[in-house]
Amino acid sequence: MEQKRPLVWLSADSRQDTTGLPVEKHWQATFVNAASPPVALHPGWVGKPVGVCNLAGLSPEQAEGVRHWLELLPVRCWLALVQPSQKEQPEIQRLIRDYCQDYHTLPADWPRLNNSLGHMWGMSRLNQADNSAGHLGYQDVVLEGPSETIRRTRSLLRRFAATGEPVLIYGESGTGKEAAAEFVHRHSDRQHQPLVKVNCAALPPSLTQSELFGHERGAFTHALKARKGRIEAADGGTLVLAGADELTPEQQSAILRFLQEGQIEPVGSNRVITVDTRVIAICNTPLDQLVRQHQFREDEFYRLGNLTVTLPPLRQRLEDLPYLVDRILETGGGKNYRIGNATLIAMARHSWPGNLRELQNRLSQAMLLAKSLRLEPEDLGLLGAPLTSHPDRLSLEAYRAKADQEAISTSLSLTHQNISAAARLLKISRVSLYRLLEKHQLQHLSNHNSHQNPDRGNGEGS
Repeated sequence: MEQKRPLVWLSADSRQDTTGLPVEKHWQATFVNAASPPVALHPGWVGKPVGVCNLAGLSPEQAEGVRHWLELLPVRCWLALVQPSQKEQPEIQRLIRDYCQDYHTLPADWPRLNNSLGHMWGMSRLNQADNSAGHLGYQDVVLEGPSETIRRTRSLLRRFAATGEPVLIYGESGTGKEAAAEFVHRHSDRQHQPLVKVNCAALPPSLTQSELFGHERGAFTHALKARKGRIEAADGGTLVLAGADELTPEQQSAILRFLQEGQIEPVGSNRVITVDTRVIAICNTPLDQLVRQHQFREDEFYRLGNLTVTLPPLRQRLEDLPYLVDRILETGGGKNYRIGNATLIAMARHSWPGNLRELQNRLSQAMLLAKSLRLEPEDLGLLGAPLTSHPDRLSLEAYRAKADQEAISTSLSLTHQNISAAARLLKISRVSLYRLLEKHQLQHLSNHNSHQNPDRGNGEGS
């Protein structure tokens, strides 16, 4: 018997589910009611390759709620279902443009819909296979997670991507600034054009013009042939200036004309080349601070800083920790390893000065040193970890609540959302677990999936 493929079915109509739909023949669909408030679901459930977003009957007031769900659920590919009249509505257009790879108009052509979903599934699996072969790093997951903090960041980057304006990305070391730049490029109308990166810190001042603008044959010693510069190579696409805050005043002056006029002149040439290149600048130090210190040109700052985003450090998005741990272990060859409650609490107490880069390094170390498949605090080098500097989060009541939430989330994850097994793991009754779920406003998977028994595991096969 053919094994059904997992599918998320997101609908704004609470009366709808997937029962009896022709698509159920090939897919095991999990229904999510977009009319309910978004809640953080565990990555073991939501990591599905494809999903259907049914926008039929969606009111303008509901659009923002659906957007929140689309931000929350890390489904790789979405297909939208819309009524013919909805295609002209700005809210619907934005949802499809920002989140969906395809859309179908209703009434549904089920064979065509199934073929589209099958194609999306196949492409997703191919990409996943490529990623698995290369063991993804923290840069590949930095923008994922259910926390409100990272959801707001993703939403802001999506809005920036829809424009052609320069983007300025700030963030501490290890927060994934290059990943954010790639995200903007992938979600822009330049996604099929080149993405060219320049490491400004490693750019010798004497070679700046040649590297960025190119040169003609014989322009200088060893210029044996003409060479296209990085800016021209990115024509039609995106140029990422990584470490733009480390550009010298001379380098800043060299690229100012390009930023102002979109024109370059290769070294040794008298011809002017017009380029259509979007610039994304990545910085550790705020450029406005460098301007005040007379270390960065003010006119260049205003050319680069039209749209600004600061990536949150890991200590400001601790709610994402369980999710990020699972994803890094999964993509780093450690999908069989598990994180216990004590380890999660130790991780939440740590300040993470190296952010997600440090998280990846500690998990890699733990997989090498661990004596079992259960990773303990000492495996990550977190014994005696100092408390994170967030007094508002460290009141006795708040800490207990956080510990309860982490324990519940972890136990449900370890038991594949099985309430009875999770209660046994926590050594409490099922009734007590349900009361804790309600107390902390945590929503169990069964609240979103009317097809599954709450005490059944979430297997993907039929």
